[in-house]
Amino acid sequence: MPAPRTIPFDYPAPKAGAAAALPGAGLPWLDALRAEGRQLSADGLPGTRMEAWKYTSLAPLAALAFPPPGEPVAEAEPGAGAFDTIGGPALAFVNGRLDARHSRLDTLPAGLRVRGLAQALSDDPAQVEGLIGDTVPNGDPMAAFNAAFAADGCIVETAPGAVVDEPLRLRFAAAPGSGPLAWHPRVVVRLGAGSRLALIESHEGLAGEATWSNPLVDVGIGAGAALSHVKLQAEGAGAYHTALTRTALAADARYESHLLALGARLARHEIHIRFDGEGARCLLHGGYMARGSQHVDNTTVIDHRVPHCESREVYKGVLDDTARGVFQGRIVVHRDAQKTDGHQLNRTLLLSPKAEIDTKPELEIYADDVKCSHGATAGEPEADQLFYLRSRGLDLRTARALIVEGFMNELLEAVGHEGARAVLLAQVAAWIGEARP
Repeated sequence: MPAPRTIPFDYPAPKAGAAAALPGAGLPWLDALRAEGRQLSADGLPGTRMEAWKYTSLAPLAALAFPPPGEPVAEAEPGAGAFDTIGGPALAFVNGRLDARHSRLDTLPAGLRVRGLAQALSDDPAQVEGLIGDTVPNGDPMAAFNAAFAADGCIVETAPGAVVDEPLRLRFAAAPGSGPLAWHPRVVVRLGAGSRLALIESHEGLAGEATWSNPLVDVGIGAGAALSHVKLQAEGAGAYHTALTRTALAADARYESHLLALGARLARHEIHIRFDGEGARCLLHGGYMARGSQHVDNTTVIDHRVPHCESREVYKGVLDDTARGVFQGRIVVHRDAQKTDGHQLNRTLLLSPKAEIDTKPELEIYADDVKCSHGATAGEPEADQLFYLRSRGLDLRTARALIVEGFMNELLEAVGHEGARAVLLAQVAAWIGEARP
């Protein structure tokens, strides 16, 4: 019997009182957006007959029972965060809700404006409507859940020409809760023309906590502006993470994405890049490390719509035990996007004969004056490298660990912020140190 296109999912609708407590309830455009999201999400979760989800089954997520969205969440302590040693402004979300106790917004740098979603909907709902829109993006099934049930989030804006020296940190933490918990944060980032910002996004959790995090991050980068976006996903072994990041680049804009995915039972990181102005450039670097029965999916779409734009994409992973990785990367070059320069690479180390990687790099080109390439490799650590290290007196386990560390560190050295880079390198070393003899 063929797999279903959708998986039935009995996700509870908000109770009457809880629905009224969602931010912006009563705004006609937002009520309509949430209704559209509920209608689309009523079909269930995407199944493996959908091409974009053919390698990732959400059936285990559908088996969980979640409380209705909008229900009060007890205050909880999230513990220390991976990036706490980095200064600067910070927003903390605990069990899906903005937590003022662990946020730092009292001294925002000049040119940076940061607001919680509820505050923005109260202060200027018309502006938020212009930022969020009134339809579910491309009818995406996970974006539909976000549109329907988002109970919190934030809006980040930079003024034209502003150069923000310290990074802005967004932390999403799971703290001890009663039963499975789900949250659908909506994050909107808008950079004014010529501005500069570093954004550090982290998702952290506790072992054994059954959680579902379904964030939608919507980024718009103005002409000549630049955003460096670092993301760490290190949730607990019982967590599910389905993230969508959409970035639109104006003329001469720059976007760098540096992802390190380590945690969760199942994680999917989907990134869509759209070039709207000539001379723009994006860099996507993704690292993933999984063991046990973890499943990590990296799906990207880079949409070259205009001429003279450049994209670079490198994803590297390490899989052990029976872990499974997925890389689906598609570069689309439209007919008018001449002089496009796009390159894509996926490399995976398999530390166990039972580990698996499904890789599908794609080029879809309709222009005739372009430079585009893609490639993928997967295999065990090279025998020559192991022999060299063992001939210098290292045991097999130490030799393999050094190879893995060098393989991942090469990717992370491109992270521009020194403090963020150090944190990610430490996370890689800790993952390697947890390996069994």
